[in-house]
Amino acid sequence: MYDRADIYEAIYRGRGKDYAAESAVTVRAVLDRKPDATSLLDVACGTGSHLRYFSERFAHVEGVDLSDDMVRTARTKVPGVPIHQGDMRDLRLERSFSAVTCMFSSVGYLATTAELDAALRSFARHLTPGGVAVVEPWWSPDTFLPGYVAGNVVEVDGRTISRVSHTVRHDEHCVSRMEVHYVVAEPEHGIQHFTDTHVMTLFTREQYEHAFRAAGLSVEFVPYDQAGPGLFVGVLGADR
Repeated sequence: MYDRADIYEAIYRGRGKDYAAESAVTVRAVLDRKPDATSLLDVACGTGSHLRYFSERFAHVEGVDLSDDMVRTARTKVPGVPIHQGDMRDLRLERSFSAVTCMFSSVGYLATTAELDAALRSFARHLTPGGVAVVEPWWSPDTFLPGYVAGNVVEVDGRTISRVSHTVRHDEHCVSRMEVHYVVAEPEHGIQHFTDTHVMTLFTREQYEHAFRAAGLSVEFVPYDQAGPGLFVGVLGADR
């Protein structure tokens, strides 16, 4: 779906994903640990839906995403906010931030623990001393529901979009594989059908915690009342 950012944006807006509430929880996690935080980098920022709210709470925010289409859409959605194209495993921006966030389970797309470790090192490299990293994980082997089916139909901006997904687990690789089917109907173009497949790693809590600590970050798991697996939050040592 990363080459169809418009459909991605529409389906989650139509489903009522509460970006405002998720952003508020994340902002609180940052400010509780660094009350003087003034800047934030949102990694895998997607269409900029969280950045919109982060920009209301921090004097300076930036975003980065791997997808060209997501970057273009985010630049339109949050004009004036710098949006970069980049890979979370090896970010090389020219400044540091009070906080680095990675929302919506985007780290699940990393294929190995080595890639997870590299991503956390990359996040830490862009933090000021005492800076805060907030990562929303994908499901773990203990919390994943094999065979999970989800479906929605939404009407957004004159389009009717249906989305049906089925997710299975491949134990030999400890990954989940989600197959998603979309049907999009609109007056000008009629009906289109396409599919999307998401392969995501079921990292354990211990693997996330190891990645934080190896990057020089403290780590704690913070459950929250939004839909999703919770947050890992870490603080970079002031002596780094």
